[in-house]
Amino acid sequence: MHGQAGGSVDVDESFASRAMENFGAFILGRNMFGPIRGPWLDDAWKGWWGANPPYHAPTFVLTHHARKPLVMEGGTTFYFATGGIHEALSRAKEAAGDKDVKIGGGVSTVRQYLRASLIDSLQFAFATVFLGQGEALFPGIDLPALGFSITERVTTPFATHVVLTKG
Repeated sequence: MHGQAGGSVDVDESFASRAMENFGAFILGRNMFGPIRGPWLDDAWKGWWGANPPYHAPTFVLTHHARKPLVMEGGTTFYFATGGIHEALSRAKEAAGDKDVKIGGGVSTVRQYLRASLIDSLQFAFATVFLGQGEALFPGIDLPALGFSITERVTTPFATHVVLTKG
């Protein structure tokens, strides 16, 4: 369990660790950052994670409403990108240097980057947990036509891990 006692060192932990390797910046949709919709009323909301978010890197939040950067503990600074997905990606690439940019979600954000053919690989951990209807990720998106294929698939008692890579 990340940052807590317990957990295990196994295939599931290996996939989780790999998902956090070699990144220099993140991109999130506004809904991943928080429940506030429309213009920011103030700067009170600082994300779901408390004072030390899990990103520990520059994190660009897609939004239509400007806000000053938010500096948090652990090296995370949230930048609020109002110029769309291309502007956010350009800023994130600059911040990341020669490391990767991770699209951290949510579904709408991932779909926008997939449709624009701006994602090189996808990593999923499917678990049998039912949390409600959710938002569909792939309707209308033809992954093989975009050049993706399954490059890794591992099943454990807790999840099925699938890696799709653009060839």
